[in-house]
Amino acid sequence: MSDFDARRALQKNRIRRRGIYLLPNLFTTAALFAGFYAIVQAMNQRFDQAAVAIFVAMVLDGLDGRVARLTKTQSAFGAEYDSLSDMVSFGAAPALVVYEWSLRGMGKLGWIAAFVYVAGAALRLARFNTMLDVADKHWFTGLPSPAAAALVAGFVWIVDDYALDPATIRWWAWSVTIFAGLTMVSNVRYYSFKTINLRKSVPFLTIFLIAMGFALLSYQPAMVLFAGFVAYGLSGYLGWAWLALRRRPPGPVE
Repeated sequence: MSDFDARRALQKNRIRRRGIYLLPNLFTTAALFAGFYAIVQAMNQRFDQAAVAIFVAMVLDGLDGRVARLTKTQSAFGAEYDSLSDMVSFGAAPALVVYEWSLRGMGKLGWIAAFVYVAGAALRLARFNTMLDVADKHWFTGLPSPAAAALVAGFVWIVDDYALDPATIRWWAWSVTIFAGLTMVSNVRYYSFKTINLRKSVPFLTIFLIAMGFALLSYQPAMVLFAGFVAYGLSGYLGWAWLALRRRPPGPVE
């Protein structure tokens, strides 16, 4: 065996012996469980619990990366595991929940809409993983999959909260699902919130508004969360339209 082969074998042995960071992957596993739980509850016709589980997965998904950065436990394994967890929690779970809830009665149109969403989530995650080193940290290209999942799950939750018949709003559910799926693979830019500095001082009014937000959230969680993610989903298109208007050359002077 040459020296090169010996060094390579030693490196492989070190990689095999290297452990997996526990803390951030616990959050990822919890997010994965929440996504799986949402699928199970949808199969049991408990759609409100399924929708809430997707929102829980979104919160846990937002924590695992921050915990990894704070504790300096980032790893290639964690990044891949997080991506696979996202595909379950924000790809398969929302599509299956909305399909079982309302789209099943639409026949082929229903499962096509659900597949468009799943395919959009898969492509969105693949593009995100390949653009990590070159992407602008201030912006996402396309609607992030957690936000798309929140749109779909929030719609299910709010309709269930008001005890409406899902059969009467099938086309609304279809439209929300298609919009979320296509927007994930669009080139529309969305603010990432990654550059917000939590250690920076803020005006007193900001803390007051945050307190009011928590109060509204506790009063009408389904309505507030859905409205917030609808605003975020539309913000990318509004920003795109604003930039297009600013770049349009002025008309001829008469």
